[in-house]
Amino acid sequence: MSKTLVDCGNCGPDFNSIRKMVNANFEATVVQTHGAEDTLQMLKSRKVDLVTINRKLDRDYSDGLEIIRAIKADPEVKDVPVMLVTNYDEHQQTAVEEGAKYGFGKLEIGNAETVEKLKPFLAG
Repeated sequence: MSKTLVDCGNCGPDFNSIRKMVNANFEATVVQTHGAEDTLQMLKSRKVDLVTINRKLDRDYSDGLEIIRAIKADPEVKDVPVMLVTNYDEHQQTAVEEGAKYGFGKLEIGNAETVEKLKPFLAG
């Protein structure tokens, strides 16, 4: 059964890099969103297995942690796993404190460690 990853706030090239990594390693669909409103709408309209959120959203450079907080505050979708996409450990730690799983940075897209982090959510 195909899984679904929602990727929020990444620019086109970064979204495509994440999509290619996921498609190369998992039977999963990758859908792009751009902010809290469309991400929450997507989570409420279909089954989503994982959300990845850019630390700084491409469209307005707002903080991706706010989307993590919005998801975790919504009783309807709070149990959907989320990961922050950032190379900075201190931001990963803050995201984990907000209820996210430890994510990965853009420099780590495609490496074996990142694929391992995604397996619990996207593997068969």
